[in-house]
Amino acid sequence: MVAVLTLAYAFAFIDRQVIALLVKPIRADLGISDTQMSLLMGLSFAMFYTLFGVIIGRLADRRSRRGLAAGGFVVWSAMTAACGLARSFGQLFLARVGVGIGEAALSPAAYSMIADEFPSERRAMALGVYSSGIYIGSSLATVLGGTLLASGGEDLVLPGIGSVRPWQLVFLVLGISGIVAALLFATIREPARRAPVLQAGWSAVFAQYRENARCLWTHHAGFALLSLAGYASAYWIPTFLERRHGWSSTKIAGVYGPIIAAAGISAVIAGGRVADMLRRRGVADANMRVGLAAAMLCAPLGLAFPLVDDQRVCAVLLFAFMFASSLPWGVAAAALADAVPDRLRGQVSAIYLFAINATGLGLGPTAIAMTTDEVFGRDSALHLSLAGVVPIVEVAAAVVLFSGLKSYRASVARSQASRW
Repeated sequence: MVAVLTLAYAFAFIDRQVIALLVKPIRADLGISDTQMSLLMGLSFAMFYTLFGVIIGRLADRRSRRGLAAGGFVVWSAMTAACGLARSFGQLFLARVGVGIGEAALSPAAYSMIADEFPSERRAMALGVYSSGIYIGSSLATVLGGTLLASGGEDLVLPGIGSVRPWQLVFLVLGISGIVAALLFATIREPARRAPVLQAGWSAVFAQYRENARCLWTHHAGFALLSLAGYASAYWIPTFLERRHGWSSTKIAGVYGPIIAAAGISAVIAGGRVADMLRRRGVADANMRVGLAAAMLCAPLGLAFPLVDDQRVCAVLLFAFMFASSLPWGVAAAALADAVPDRLRGQVSAIYLFAINATGLGLGPTAIAMTTDEVFGRDSALHLSLAGVVPIVEVAAAVVLFSGLKSYRASVARSQASRW
């Protein structure tokens, strides 16, 4: 089950992140700015991803989670293919909205299924494996996108479609592949729920937030800030490598793609293993502490890698930054699962996803683009935008997460005492 969910998550991030490698050709063909490009990366995706995620989180507490995830997979893959048919900024924006709507179905359902399949002392590791799909997908997006772009600059004429630019072909290939891969959901079973199907409505969710206000809001806000810094850097690093160091799409695919895979996958699994080990030793806030450690490591690394001139030193620092920024994404969901009752997990997880994606996707890419366009006023200053925005956000995340440790421990104790 976890393997299929991880594969689906990898496809989600291929479709979500591949646009980061296509900035130059899309800007050239559509005649748009960095800020408009950032809207295609983030806001278009986040607008309905966040809204539908809350709705689907409620359905995940009531309906077939396997069916929700599989249906979403088909929808976002079809809309990724639709990105390949777009001929204008508006059409591409709407197609990206559709990708976000489809992807909103996956994580609330996956979090709930994994939490029911694994006990709390093994949950962070399992969610870490699932979250490794972020880095598998992001790496493959970089490698596949770079390879397809480098294979030739000529338009391709497809029957019934007409002339297709190389960047459009990338979306078409990925979308069709995803629709085929969605058939794998027929091979997995739905795990038995640890708690009865939801009996309480939104009033129970609101009561949970009132009772555990400091715990939940510092959790959501801290990881949302980590998400903002993560998306801000992830969407612009390929373009940074091109503008700052003159890398081609082939070199970005061959160097940065493996960096994402090696650093991201090892870190998210390591973060889960460390948190599980500490949980078994009685450290109730282990998951939050891993997030705090990640923020403290990312701040200096996020300042350093954009500013160095030497390409090899930059690559080393970039690996370290990617490792540190990847540590929290298994433990963040595990932290939430430990702090709330089983029967409300889907809805609270959806609110958490709303927070991190509205903040991270909605603001992260645009924060970098607007700093480049409006503060510095030149494309070549992208490295200064990264060095200015990312460390500040990471420090803020560390402060928020640290302030919530005590209240988080109290919420975990209450949740364990009242679990049913």
